[in-house]
Amino acid sequence: MYLQHMFGLMYHPRTEWDSIKRENHSLGHIYLTHLLFLAAIPPFALLVGTTQFGWSFVGKEFYYLSFESALPLAGAFYLALLAGMFFIAYTTYWMERTFGAEASLERCLLFTTFTSTPMFLSGVIGFIPILWLDVFVVMAAVSYTVYLLYAGVPIFMNIPEERGFIFASSILTVGLCGLVGMMAATVIIWGMGFAPQIMLNQ
Repeated sequence: MYLQHMFGLMYHPRTEWDSIKRENHSLGHIYLTHLLFLAAIPPFALLVGTTQFGWSFVGKEFYYLSFESALPLAGAFYLALLAGMFFIAYTTYWMERTFGAEASLERCLLFTTFTSTPMFLSGVIGFIPILWLDVFVVMAAVSYTVYLLYAGVPIFMNIPEERGFIFASSILTVGLCGLVGMMAATVIIWGMGFAPQIMLNQ
């Protein structure tokens, strides 16, 4: 069912959102059947890519991370993705009454999960950690995620298009703030001496 919805969101998102909104799942079911697997794609791909194939800016000089330093980073990234998804879902649930939406916390998490699926799937590019290529693929995934967000909020939340646009913009703002916070926390942690060990191989 999840794969059917995922492909449906790629080809006819508005019709698929109308189908998804009729489903009811518990928080545990969403995590166990969807999020635990989706959130593992970017950390695992980056772990393998940066330790086995090397990181490159233009495809010439390759920088490798030691497995010992990359593994904790991948684990922390995985947990941060799971926590971040719940945070965005809870914030969406908290804001819904302001916009007159109809959604429970479980349905908000379901909506957040399906909306973020393109970004999770784009994490596969981490197996080929060439910076310009990764940026291109991730930005394309982010663009489609934003489209799914704006197209899905009015349908999934049962609110008018105008109110849905403002609601979607609020959700997007929360997501961007969470991303900035994660980056700031990373810089602080690295500054405390927990930066990964980098090796150069030309």
